[in-house]
Amino acid sequence: MDWSIQEIAKLAGTTSRTLRHYDDIGLLTPTRIGSNGYRYYDDGALVRLQCILLLRDLGLGLPAIGEVLDREGSAGHALRSHLEWLRREQHRLARQIASVEHTIGALEGGERLMAENMFDGFDHTRYREEVEERWGEDAYAKSDAWWRSMSADEKTAWQQRLSQLNRDWISAHERGVDPAGDEAQGLAQRQFEWLRGIPGTPGGGSAGPTKEYFLGLAEMYVADERFGANYGGQAGAGFVRDAMTAYAHREL
Repeated sequence: MDWSIQEIAKLAGTTSRTLRHYDDIGLLTPTRIGSNGYRYYDDGALVRLQCILLLRDLGLGLPAIGEVLDREGSAGHALRSHLEWLRREQHRLARQIASVEHTIGALEGGERLMAENMFDGFDHTRYREEVEERWGEDAYAKSDAWWRSMSADEKTAWQQRLSQLNRDWISAHERGVDPAGDEAQGLAQRQFEWLRGIPGTPGGGSAGPTKEYFLGLAEMYVADERFGANYGGQAGAGFVRDAMTAYAHREL
C-alpha cells in the first residue's frame, strides 16, 4: 500500500511543498511517481519521514538529519536510538510534572512546601564532573552559585536567549551564509557576549573570553557531537567553528 503526497502531508501535519523539498535534496525520495505525475510513498518512506520529523523536532537541521540517517544505516535503527532518548525525556518530564503538580496542590491547599520535592527532574548539575575536570572546581562552584541566585523568570529568559541564538546559527548555516560575513560575525559576537555572561568559566567576566579560549571552544563544538546537536548537526557545528574562528582572529 502507498499514499499520495497530499495524503502524507495531511497525515504528517506538513505540506506537499515540504515533501517535494525533501525529495529535491535527497532526504526523502518518493517510492514511485504515478502516471499523473504525483509522488507516492510506501511504508518504508513513512518510517523515514517519521524519523525526519522527530529529528527536526529535536532541533537538527536538514543536512544533519541526512547525516544521521546515513550514519545509522536505516531509519528504523535511527528511530530506536532516539526512542531511548525520548523515553529518558519522558521520565524526566513526568518527574517535572509531578513536581509542579505537588507544588500547585500545596499552594492551593495551604500546605507547607517541601523544597526537596519541588525540583525533581530539574537537574542542572548533571555536567558537574565534566565541568570540574575541564575548568576546575572553582569554575563550577561560581557558575552554580550564579545559576541558583537567579529567579525563575531570569532562568527562563536566559534559556530563551540561548535557544534563539542556537536557532539563528542553524538558520544561517542552512541558508548558506558566509561564516566570515556580517551576519555570521554578528552571531559570533552574540556567542562571545553569551559566554561573557557566565561567571566562573574562563570566558566569564567583563573582559570576556580570551582568543585562545574562544578558539578552543570553537574546535570543541565540532569535536564533541553533543554540541553538534545544538547547531543542527556536525556540519552546523563546523559552520559555527568557522565563524567563531574568523571572529577571534579579527576581534580578539
